[in-house]
Amino acid sequence: MWRIFRFMRRRERAYALLCLLLVAGQVWVDLTMPDYMSDITRLIVTPGSEMSRIWTAGAKMLACALGSAALSVIVGYFAARLASNFSFVLREKVFHRVTDFGAEEIKRFSTASLITRTTNDITQIQMLVAMGLQVMIKAPIMAVWAVLKIVGKNGTLSLVTAGAVVIILCVILVLMKQVLPKFRIVQKQIDDVNRVTRENLSGLRIVRAFNAEGYQEEKFERANRNLMETQLYTARHLAVLMPVISLVMSGLSLAIYWLGAAMVNDIPVTSLEAIPRRVEMFSEVVVFSSYAVYVIMSFMMLVMIFMMLPRAQVSAARIEEVLAADPRVKGGKGTEGSEKGSLSFRNVSFRYPDASEDCLKNLSFDVRPGETVAFIGATGSGKTTLVSLAARLYDPTRGEIFLDGKDLRDYTFDQLYGKVGYISQKTVLFSGTVEENLTFGRAREPVSPETETWALEIAQADGFVRELPGGLQANIAQGGTNLSGGQKQRLSIARAIARKPEILIFDDSFSALDLKTDAALRGRLNADLKDTTCLIVAQRIGTVRHADRIVVLEEGEAVGIGTHEELIQTCDVYREIALSQLSRNELEAD
Repeated sequence: MWRIFRFMRRRERAYALLCLLLVAGQVWVDLTMPDYMSDITRLIVTPGSEMSRIWTAGAKMLACALGSAALSVIVGYFAARLASNFSFVLREKVFHRVTDFGAEEIKRFSTASLITRTTNDITQIQMLVAMGLQVMIKAPIMAVWAVLKIVGKNGTLSLVTAGAVVIILCVILVLMKQVLPKFRIVQKQIDDVNRVTRENLSGLRIVRAFNAEGYQEEKFERANRNLMETQLYTARHLAVLMPVISLVMSGLSLAIYWLGAAMVNDIPVTSLEAIPRRVEMFSEVVVFSSYAVYVIMSFMMLVMIFMMLPRAQVSAARIEEVLAADPRVKGGKGTEGSEKGSLSFRNVSFRYPDASEDCLKNLSFDVRPGETVAFIGATGSGKTTLVSLAARLYDPTRGEIFLDGKDLRDYTFDQLYGKVGYISQKTVLFSGTVEENLTFGRAREPVSPETETWALEIAQADGFVRELPGGLQANIAQGGTNLSGGQKQRLSIARAIARKPEILIFDDSFSALDLKTDAALRGRLNADLKDTTCLIVAQRIGTVRHADRIVVLEEGEAVGIGTHEELIQTCDVYREIALSQLSRNELEAD
């Protein structure tokens, strides 16, 4: 519970303190009622008692009951408000922290797990806060207060009550030891169900194309069944608690009245003085029974929390794990570089976390302002990793990368991504309009309508955008599923160009374009963005052959750097790639 309390802001803590005071008042009112019950019992059995005194005691008892109900409603209101505000703040903190994560942290937690932590885990904590402020605070206060009321009144009855409490505590401890580890497993299994569901929805076309519905159903059923069996295990064990509590409470009441009757019976009726003593003992037994029931009721309320607390504790630990995660890629203090559009790699090596060897090895090269440098190589040679380092999605394991003459790690993220336009290998569009996707994010200067049109024309996207219903206001589905692959790539290229960055990074961003569109797009880039530095990752020789320089990668090493003509003569790897795509006659003619 302390872990959850730490997440609260000052305002939420003030609400929690207010609820604590109101609950204490409610408990005081509840525990005052047995005293009035004792007075009424004594007045009824005492000859000559005035009816007005009985009515007065009854009115006070009724006022206490109404006051308890009113306080309960007020506490419920503040608890619900606190729980909803707290979950809002916590969800916001988790979202902002995940936004700060780099690719390494996303991979460590997994997307499915982060979604579960942001939704299901926070819901578990919200339910605990809402119930806990009403029950978890009230139960111990009531139990301690009720015990203090009966301590010293009757040793025998106190001993019986203590025995009942010990039985309940032993049952709770044994059951918690059994179910707590399972609650940790439940949250991980919810991650699995989320992951399988997400995979199936995102790959629905592939599932149908390969007639794999049965295979996916088996995967989901396996994950769903594991979750069901674990939840059944915890539910069956926790189901024992309420019957045990009810049995102990009924048994305690029976024992108190049975022993109380024996105590009353042990007082001999030998004189008129014995009658008041019997009345006093009977009244004491009635009051003691009421307080003892309050003690057991406190544990009944705690049982409700014990059913929620273990799972909420696990959820709190999972959320704290996200909030405590320290992103490896952090922004610097930020000062402008001495140049504009230059990039330098100095003895750069990189190894992915948990990998056995470097995927990039001792790379060194310079990119001058306004230059177009292309990267080519076999699959797995490290092209995407290299440009990811240039975009600072990762930091190099060894070596340094300089942008505009300054270490990449010294820039703030605002400065860095104001200079760099990144088009990822996997095209990502967001739900909204075409214009909202074009102006997505925060650029160094606002994107004007003229800039939008200019960027669409360069990216060869203006034609199909005009044909969409609504043009720039046409709706884009999540992930751009209502567009073709080529249309999505052209929109993502236009989005990067509209920011007017110093450096454009194309990570295999022409793969879905036909040769004519590819050539037209590169022609406009050369004509309209002469001062913009371009880094291009591509598989096609036709895309890279006109670059100012080409870097050939093989197993993470640069085996050739030069122009197309130079590499054809000097680099065997490049020549092999070229001959696999073009004939000797085409190369010789070129």
